[in-house]
Amino acid sequence: MNPVLRSSLWLAFFGLVLAAWWMMYAMAMQMDVDLLGRPGEMGEAMRAMDPRMPMYMPMANFGPLFVMWGAMMAAMMLPTLVPTLRSYEDLMISANGTRAGWLGVLLGYFAIWLCFAALIAAVQLALLFAGVIDMLGIARSRWTAAALLLAVGLFQFTRTKEICHGVCHSPMMYFIGNWRAGFAGGLRMGLGLGVYCALCCWGFMALGFAGGVMNLAWMGLATLFMVVEKLPQIGHHVTKPMGVILILGACVVAGWPLISGG
Repeated sequence: MNPVLRSSLWLAFFGLVLAAWWMMYAMAMQMDVDLLGRPGEMGEAMRAMDPRMPMYMPMANFGPLFVMWGAMMAAMMLPTLVPTLRSYEDLMISANGTRAGWLGVLLGYFAIWLCFAALIAAVQLALLFAGVIDMLGIARSRWTAAALLLAVGLFQFTRTKEICHGVCHSPMMYFIGNWRAGFAGGLRMGLGLGVYCALCCWGFMALGFAGGVMNLAWMGLATLFMVVEKLPQIGHHVTKPMGVILILGACVVAGWPLISGG
C-alpha cells in the first residue's frame, strides 16, 4: 500500500468535505442577502431604475436547488462514509482491493446521493409552489413540521431502518458478501451502499423542511448524529432513542401554542 497515495487521497477526501461546508456557508449567507432585503450594489442599481423589477429567487429554480442539495449531500454524507472507506482499506490487505476500487466505492456512494439531491430538490420545488414551505424551505404550518418530525421518528423503529442501518453500521459484512475487485467492482459496491444509506438516512434530510434546509445548525447536528449512528461500538444504541426524541419533538411542536397559552 503506497502511503503517499493513501495520504493524498484521504487529504483530497477531507478537502472535498471542507469545500462543501464552505460552499454551504457561502450559499446560506447569499440567501440572507437575497431574501432579507439586503441586496448588493448591482441589485440596488437595477431596482432603482425599475422598482417593479422582481428579485431573482434562485431557490425557486431547479438548477440552483440541485447544486445546493448536491453540496449539502457532500457536506453531510461524505463524513459518514469514513468507517466504510476504512473497512475497504482493511480488505486491501487481506483481499484483492485496490485504490481504484476505493475510489469506485466513494464515487458510487456519492452518485446515489446526487440522485437523491435531484429528487429532494424537485420535492422542495413542488412543496414551495404548493405553499407548503416558504422560500427558505421552512414549513409554513406547525402541523406540517410536527407531522414530519413524527414520520421520521416513527421510521426509526421500522424494519426498513433496522436493515439499512445494519448495512451502514457494519460495512465490512456488506463488502464480504458482495465483494467485487477493481474500480468497476468498487463502483458497484458503492452504489449498493449508497442505496442502503439513502434509505437509512432520508428522514434526516427531509427534516430540513421543519427548520429550514439552509440551517447550518440543523446540518451540523444531523451530520453528527449520522456519523455517531454508524460508529461500530455505539451506533446501534442511538437509533431508537433518536426516534423517541423526534416523536416528543413532534408533540411539542404540535402543542406549543396550547402550552404557551397562544
